[in-house]
Amino acid sequence: MNIVFAGNYKVFKGMLLGALSIIKHYKDKVHFYILTMDLQEVDSDYITVSEENIKLLESVVKEVNNDSRVTKIDVTSLYVKTLLESPNSKTRYTAYTLLRLLLDKIPRIPNKVLYLDTDVLAFNNISELYNIDISNYELAGVKDRYGRFFMGPCYLNAGVLLFNMKKIKETGLFKKCRDYLNKKKVFLSDQTAINKYVKQKKILKRRFNEQKKVKKDTVVRHFSMQFRLFPKFHFVNIKPWHKQRLHNEYKCHHFDDILEKYETITKEQL
Repeated sequence: MNIVFAGNYKVFKGMLLGALSIIKHYKDKVHFYILTMDLQEVDSDYITVSEENIKLLESVVKEVNNDSRVTKIDVTSLYVKTLLESPNSKTRYTAYTLLRLLLDKIPRIPNKVLYLDTDVLAFNNISELYNIDISNYELAGVKDRYGRFFMGPCYLNAGVLLFNMKKIKETGLFKKCRDYLNKKKVFLSDQTAINKYVKQKKILKRRFNEQKKVKKDTVVRHFSMQFRLFPKFHFVNIKPWHKQRLHNEYKCHHFDDILEKYETITKEQL
């Protein structure tokens, strides 16, 4: 199984939590690919995931299966070459959200990978998602909770995507996305670009990217931003590591064992 995370040092906690949730249910070999970059001249927080954190993550996954691996891929130069001047490189979201669009330019990335945002936790065995046959598709994903109403009925959420990299290279999907984002500023840039240019997509049931509330058959819970209408319109952005807010506002205790494991590890190691 090949899993891709992308981000800077600030979201390593999400990568670690995500990995802990995956290996709780899946005991076979996993290869985690960490896409990161260092662009402190653009933003002081654009600091790469450290080698120490990579070693920590690898030690954690190897406790379950010694054949599992973690590979850090620094894409700084590739990003600078292809997307730095994009009008979408500076939005409310960090530039790291665009890194998934570079996967086709990285030779060591295998033909099939599961991309996960760093606010995603597995609730059941994620191999049920990974093993879905997408040989005739560029990618597979779940409809976005809000986007399907406002952006189109088949608009996918990009936080959990199963990629057929061989097919993507053939169709030039990511190149089309990069070219598009280099020309104009786009709302929800990478997600909208993928939805605009993907031609061969498999739409999955929401349990493979549950964006609201955990159910018994949920495979992946994605803690994406939500909005509330009452008492007045406002956004709610609770992430997996916000333990008390998960309890108090979402009434979510499904991942308490993962959070406890995370707290033990980070207290000892970080």
